[in-house]
Amino acid sequence: MPVPQASLVKYDNPILVSEAKRKSKNLKGKKGKLPPVESKPSITQTEDILNSILPPREWEEDGQVWIQYVSSTPATRLDVINLQEQLDARIQQRQARETGICPVREELYAQCFDELIRQVTVNCAERGLLLLRVRDEIRMTIAAYKTLYESSVAFGMRKALQAEQGKADMLATIRQLEREKEDLERQVQELNAKCEAIEKREIERRQADDKKHQDEVNFLRRANQQLTTQLQTILGTNKK
Repeated sequence: MPVPQASLVKYDNPILVSEAKRKSKNLKGKKGKLPPVESKPSITQTEDILNSILPPREWEEDGQVWIQYVSSTPATRLDVINLQEQLDARIQQRQARETGICPVREELYAQCFDELIRQVTVNCAERGLLLLRVRDEIRMTIAAYKTLYESSVAFGMRKALQAEQGKADMLATIRQLEREKEDLERQVQELNAKCEAIEKREIERRQADDKKHQDEVNFLRRANQQLTTQLQTILGTNKK
């Protein structure tokens, strides 16, 4: 058990566990009749209530177990002012954040609230128990909000991971489609080149056929003209 750190809650001087047990036995031996309901709680009852609200601190040092009970001394106006000053000093000393979620600031304000409960309980035990109930309700509400926040963060992380996974899958699909697009574009270029080559060969063939046909026509015209000339010559000779 490590030595407890300094707290804003006011405690009595630490005592050995053996002395605390002997003191407890002496108090039990001195118990008499219970006080009437209308009367104020005795010091022992107040201490018991304080110990139930703020349990004593125990630690081991040099082989001896020490215990420290919360103080049952009534608080004055000066004690409240000192508490406020100590709170401000601890906040600056431990460099707690002024806004947002800060465990250090939460711990210091919890200690301050426990000290206020102690001061109120010393003067009026019922009021202190009511404040204890309020404190526990606030802590349960904060714990519920923390659980909700943690579950929301976990849900957000899962969604983010799913989105990242979906993004990676989408990028892979995009890369595959781009490769397919490049392949199709290459095929289109090859087909266009083949079409152009076929059109060029067809044009050259058509031009060659046209030239051949024109040559044949010209040959036939020349042959026809020669035959016509020869025929006219023969006919002219016969007339003579």
